[in-house]
Amino acid sequence: MILALSLYLTMACQTATAAPSIEISSTPVAEIPMPKPPDWVKPLHGIHITGWAAGSSKNRRALIRSAKAAGLNAVVIALKEYDGYVFVHDVPLAHEIGSFTNAIPDLAACVRDFQSAGFYTIGRIVLFKDNRLARKRPDLAVHRPDGGLWTNAKGVAWVDPYKREVWEYNLAIASRAAVAGFDEIQFDYLRFPSDGNTRLCRYSKKDHSDETANKNLVDFLTLARQRLSTKLSICVFGMTTTDDSGMGIGQHILELARQVDFVSPMMYPSHYAKGSYNLKNPNRSPYKTILHGTRDAVLRMGAEAWKLRPYFQDFSLGVRYREEQVRAQILAAAREGVTNWILWNPQNRYTWGALRHNNKPIYEFSLKKP
Repeated sequence: MILALSLYLTMACQTATAAPSIEISSTPVAEIPMPKPPDWVKPLHGIHITGWAAGSSKNRRALIRSAKAAGLNAVVIALKEYDGYVFVHDVPLAHEIGSFTNAIPDLAACVRDFQSAGFYTIGRIVLFKDNRLARKRPDLAVHRPDGGLWTNAKGVAWVDPYKREVWEYNLAIASRAAVAGFDEIQFDYLRFPSDGNTRLCRYSKKDHSDETANKNLVDFLTLARQRLSTKLSICVFGMTTTDDSGMGIGQHILELARQVDFVSPMMYPSHYAKGSYNLKNPNRSPYKTILHGTRDAVLRMGAEAWKLRPYFQDFSLGVRYREEQVRAQILAAAREGVTNWILWNPQNRYTWGALRHNNKPIYEFSLKKP
């Protein structure tokens, strides 16, 4: 059932092989009608940037130059990471537990710099994987049956997604990010724990189940919608486009999508288990992996499919990813009508050459009618 949850722990390194050449023009594999988005929705093609990179004016200028030259128009900036450190000022609980880090000294100026250069700005906030808060406030953490802190396979503690004080903490961060001028707030780790012995997880809600977990996530998003004036988006596991079991983490993509403006399945081929989509090694087949995943996403989401804006892999894990592999993901999604996307690289080292073809941005080709 859970095909993508522990790949970092189990995947063996492999030698890269060249990906087959991908043609720019192609006919969709499946004629699935993509619903027309509202008029306010514009094509978005972006990259994720760490808080430390965004906070440095020198690095910021360099990233703006490179991203503009590649034809991009959106950036996602990390404002809170899974270790619990927060890059947004004036959040009382963050200062109380020592989670605030001044990675972005002037957040409003950072946002203005990107917006002045023509970028749509998205602030990313990790929710319930929060090692710092869980350890400083164990009353808000996920516990073991013996009452101790539950930790995942890497020793990272989680906060209890049912705890309303945890909700309020993250919404306080989001509210202050909105005041700084972000166009959109994106919630990541909107889920329950996965890797590790989750059978030992104990929550404040005694009758925890997939149904209560999913309702809890939906309720959080409903409250966020009421509190925040920005656009909202969420990150979900890539396999939620295909697997609607909840995957043990409470994520049902359609139910969650109805509460937000955009949905970003994290569709990294390196994170799909061998045999997924009948592919011997999805990591070596980025085009086919994304083709299958986006087709399933469009079918599953129906009228909400226009909200899809997946994350694609621009890093190497087990297989070397170069221009061919990065471009393959973008073109595969486009064949199924999914033409908005964000690239992820944890060190902000993007394969800019993958984003242009014949001196034009790759999205100009992916947006063409077949």
